[in-house]
Amino acid sequence: MNAPSSQDRFVALLEAHRRILYKVANVYGARAEDRADLVQDIVAELWHAFPRFDGRAAFSTWMYRIAVNVAISFHRGEGRRVRDALPIEDAAMDLAAADRVMDAAGDDMLALRQLIARLDGVDRALVLFHLEGYGHDEIATLVGLSTTNVATRLHRIRQRLQDLATTETPA
Repeated sequence: MNAPSSQDRFVALLEAHRRILYKVANVYGARAEDRADLVQDIVAELWHAFPRFDGRAAFSTWMYRIAVNVAISFHRGEGRRVRDALPIEDAAMDLAAADRVMDAAGDDMLALRQLIARLDGVDRALVLFHLEGYGHDEIATLVGLSTTNVATRLHRIRQRLQDLATTETPA
């Protein structure tokens, strides 16, 4: 039996972890077009970096780290737009379905999403990883901060989001 090609292995891993793409794109992309562009940029960067994936970390952890770094660069407008030979359709990405899920999420989710959109790139990443259930140590590794810094920033972010939600809620 032939071993799966690198591209087949990549596509299979990407398919298994595609929710990561949707989550990152929804945190950093305001419009559907931005989210689609961001997912495409993330997939291209993942494909470009895939030969260096050595399995020391879980694929999902490696993918999150790259996805967030691309998203932060995308958000800042400083990222280079990498387009590669792997069309997004090959990776079975259904961005329209992901958008429909987000649109149907309800008013509370929309309000939270709007509050998170007001954060800077790194703070958005911290919130995303926290909401995904990562611990402070794991988040610190993913974003390159100390565990203490992550804990402090998350506390401040929570307070800021609560303040924003309180001041912007109609009486």
